Amino acid sequence: MMGGTAREQILAAIERIRPRSGDTFTIAEVLDELRSQGSNLAESTIRTHITSRMCGDSPDHHGTTYDDLKRVDRGVYRLRRSR
Repeated sequence: MMGGTAREQILAAIERIRPRSGDTFTIAEVLDELRSQGSNLAESTIRTHITSRMCGDSPDHHGTTYDDLKRVDRGVYRLRRSR
């Protein structure tokens, strides 16, 4: 089972899939990676974080947001900065 906040788990998953996917990734790739690592996060939590809380392009609907991701196409994202 994975630990850490949802954001931490998602960022770690993105770092693990980047060698396979290049600079961009899909929500499905992140979901698959988190499942394979035993994450206890709900799919809805992961989707909300990627599409809204962590994406700087999204409207601000949350108390805390981050500028971690950029939406480059429908359902396709990339990290805004190297980690």
